[in-house]
Amino acid sequence: MAAVARATVLLVEDEPAQRELLAYNLEAEGYDVVTATNGEEALAMVAERAPDLVVLDWMMPHVSGLEVCRRLKARAATRDLPVLMLSARSEETDMVRGLETGADDYVSKPYSLGEVMARIRALLRRTRPAVVGQALEWGDIRLDPETHRVTRAETLLALAPTEYRLLATFLERPGRVWSREQLLDRVWGRDIYVDTRTVDVHVGRLRKVLGRSGGADPIRTVRGAGYALG
Repeated sequence: MAAVARATVLLVEDEPAQRELLAYNLEAEGYDVVTATNGEEALAMVAERAPDLVVLDWMMPHVSGLEVCRRLKARAATRDLPVLMLSARSEETDMVRGLETGADDYVSKPYSLGEVMARIRALLRRTRPAVVGQALEWGDIRLDPETHRVTRAETLLALAPTEYRLLATFLERPGRVWSREQLLDRVWGRDIYVDTRTVDVHVGRLRKVLGRSGGADPIRTVRGAGYALG
């Protein structure tokens, strides 16, 4: 059974050495990493395909990290996107300003890589809990990413890799309506071309497996929008 789709981290850092070091370590931790060298590029990338978390340097030319954070938190579509701000500003007033702008966490430079990685894992527990090994439950459905076991009403279910990742996505955000395009990005990946109709096929397969143990269909079709759990 395949693992849960990896979390995507957008790293926004204008210093090449810092950017390369962080990107290398994030990839070593198992994250998909996309990078931006300035605020304008970061905002454009998020608008095209939102990541799961943003690591954002404060001090950048033109559009600062603080302004990028403010804009992200002002938009309904990205308001809940976790932002970890990195800054050479170590004064308490600067930290307070960053957090009040909407940053979810703040690390002062120079930082330890271990601390940065730990804070990223902590932030992802809220939005991508399966990625950090946290079991997911909704009603009588339970998915354990550590053992890759999925049960419904305590009955063990055999899911193909794609259906497993689909279910994990739904379980991470019960009630959220996912468009077919969003599911393609999350489940299949950004660099793989798959027709949106493929999503319908795999959702149908997932429904069939979940229905084998009895109970109502937990996946809701939202006409013209996509699918949701519950």
